[in-house]
Amino acid sequence: MNCKIHNIPLIKDTENRTRCIKCRSQAVQKRREKLKAMSIEYKGGCCFRCGYNKCSNALEFHHLDPSQKEFSLSHRGLTRSWEKIQIELDKCVLVCANCHREIHSEETNGQRKNP
Repeated sequence: MNCKIHNIPLIKDTENRTRCIKCRSQAVQKRREKLKAMSIEYKGGCCFRCGYNKCSNALEFHHLDPSQKEFSLSHRGLTRSWEKIQIELDKCVLVCANCHREIHSEETNGQRKNP
């Protein structure tokens, strides 16, 4: 049996359901994008330092205390429940990519400042 959308053979997943691998991949990507948008809104919608808000792909989450970090929000983190993501977001500030690099540079050089 083939997928009606992609016309490729369906496969059985770990729960013995028949699925199209491309449809599944697209659903996961769509969920990650939705959760990132929700996360950005939850943290105020713009960079905590400079106010940047033009491109959501340039916005990142910086853990204020790395020892409290349970998981990375950008690396497979957006596959977890919204409740778990919110708990992790509460340990972070939203910053643009440039400010995030500056924060880490300041930490590395011993010039720790508040984000």
